[in-house]
Amino acid sequence: MLTAVSMAPPKPQLGRSMGAAPRSFASTGDTRSDNSQPTARTRRDGEPLPAGRAPQRNEHSERHGRDRSPRTRPHIRVVDALIAAALALVFLAAAAQFSVGDVVDHVRVGTGAAGTTSVVGTTAVVGTTAAASTTSSTATTRDSLVRLVPDDGLTAAKRTLVETDFITGSDLTPKSVVYVPGGLMFAQNMMYSHTITAYDRSFKRVATIDDEVRLDRLGHPDRRGSFKGAPVEAAPTSDGRYVYVSNYEMYGPGFSNPGDDVCSPAAGYDNSFLYRVNVATMAVDQAIEVGPVPKYVAVTPANDRVLVSNWCGYDLSVVDAATGRETNRIPLGPYPRGIAVDAGRNAAYVAVMGSYDIAVVDLTTLRVSWITGVGSGPRHLVMDPAGRWLYATLNAAGEVAKIDPDSGQVVARAPTGNQARSMAISDDGTALYVVNYESDTIAKVDTASFEVTQTIAVGDQPIGIAYDPATRNVWVALYGGALAVLTDTAPKR
Repeated sequence: MLTAVSMAPPKPQLGRSMGAAPRSFASTGDTRSDNSQPTARTRRDGEPLPAGRAPQRNEHSERHGRDRSPRTRPHIRVVDALIAAALALVFLAAAAQFSVGDVVDHVRVGTGAAGTTSVVGTTAVVGTTAAASTTSSTATTRDSLVRLVPDDGLTAAKRTLVETDFITGSDLTPKSVVYVPGGLMFAQNMMYSHTITAYDRSFKRVATIDDEVRLDRLGHPDRRGSFKGAPVEAAPTSDGRYVYVSNYEMYGPGFSNPGDDVCSPAAGYDNSFLYRVNVATMAVDQAIEVGPVPKYVAVTPANDRVLVSNWCGYDLSVVDAATGRETNRIPLGPYPRGIAVDAGRNAAYVAVMGSYDIAVVDLTTLRVSWITGVGSGPRHLVMDPAGRWLYATLNAAGEVAKIDPDSGQVVARAPTGNQARSMAISDDGTALYVVNYESDTIAKVDTASFEVTQTIAVGDQPIGIAYDPATRNVWVALYGGALAVLTDTAPKR
């Protein structure tokens, strides 16, 4: 039911650190880790858990794995050449529908056996990066029509996740991972790493973006000197040209009172900044002042506004994308986090993690109503692609809730594992992929039956997840220092 909600903050709690070593996946491209163990050092970028646990306070150190060579390709035979030519014609025909700059990367298809993939085709890159698309409809059309894997005639709910790759690096400490239309994955590394790393569909790192900026050169003349950020989450524009990245806090002159895991607006914490990364240049080209400890980021379908949940501000920043300036702050309550935009209802849903409730923000009037009693510690939200259902992870309960946005009622719940955190949804809306932080697992949920159909151990503290519709690859950010990649493929017969 849509009602008002109490703003009472949660009680402080105690947390724990996990040190289980990740399993090794099939390797390609980057450095891989087989048996390294994380160590812990004090950090400040966890989250309060409203049901009896305190914020996570430990940061795992960087993993150093062995260098491994990329897979070698077999010698090209006559049949291979004919197949390659046929594929090239198909891709050229498809490319004619799209704008210059669309990228079709290495094509990978799961064989059905765990941990195995095959490269079935590679095409030339047209232009320089995926950023050259100029309209949101182009990016949407590209990802809905071009499939880099064969059509198996199955819905995502009927497929099976298989392990595909495991990526590590001395500077890879991903807090989150996000899919960028056009074929890239952006991993936001822990706050003390001060980097964002970008990967292509062949699992190759294509860029490392430093978070150090000159704010006076990015529209803030009163902020002179060099500043560093602390990446948390990211959201791309629908055309893949830009990625907005939140920074837990800023380091540099004038920043002396950063927020913390347990906090309230009364403490007067420093505002932080939202970065805009230009995908064509892989550089920060805009910095936007928002509230203290910004967490989740969402871009409206028209790419005209950016929404940012401010953890210690207890509010939501609304940013005008055209001017790169915050236009509104909307009070919500303790620890707002996940955001989902509902284009059909012209609304944004915001999970208020220090409560049992979800805020509903009317994007025309900016008025707030509430979906109450969803469950303890709502953290992450995704919208059904058809706009029929809203899904919420309940961090404290270890569940996912299925919500009817019209009635405000929870119609189903599915237990997925301890500390259900982030999730992704398949492009057909039939499957959810949920990471369970304390269980070290990913759970796949059938959205119709609302039952868990697969649970896979992926490694140390999975915290972020993203889905690539063109390859059906699911990327998982592991707080212990790795990216696990799984492919949703046809079940083995």
